[in-house]
Amino acid sequence: MKTWMAKKEEADSLRDWYVVDATDKTLGRLATEVANVLRGKRKPTFTPHVDTGDFVVVVNSDKIKMSGNKWDAKRYYRHTGFFGSLKEMTAREMLEKDSTQIIKNAVQHMLPKNRLSYRVINKLKIYKTAEHPHAAQKPQALNIN
Repeated sequence: MKTWMAKKEEADSLRDWYVVDATDKTLGRLATEVANVLRGKRKPTFTPHVDTGDFVVVVNSDKIKMSGNKWDAKRYYRHTGFFGSLKEMTAREMLEKDSTQIIKNAVQHMLPKNRLSYRVINKLKIYKTAEHPHAAQKPQALNIN
């Protein structure tokens, strides 16, 4: 029996669109499910070195939840490259500034660190409200418990 591997041309024609409502969802549990859909791990055609995943639209990113004291204890760091330019924000400050970055950061850190993950993360679309411009793609609702 031969092992079947997906090819890039075959994977491009099989993409679906999903929409996820982040209202009252825990950040980590939402991020793991979204990362699995983006990579294509829910499909029988999953191949680790080919992008076989689907597009995911996350709406209502302002209404995400974190358990415990994470809104004040969790810190996000960024560095500009210059000496002494390490900036830090708490999760609460990040939510007020740009709540889409909280979800993008969580999903991105759940993907493998390679060149393929940079292409996979571009299939993630995040919006602060329930409105999104991807209605023409007819996204299906993705239930995450």
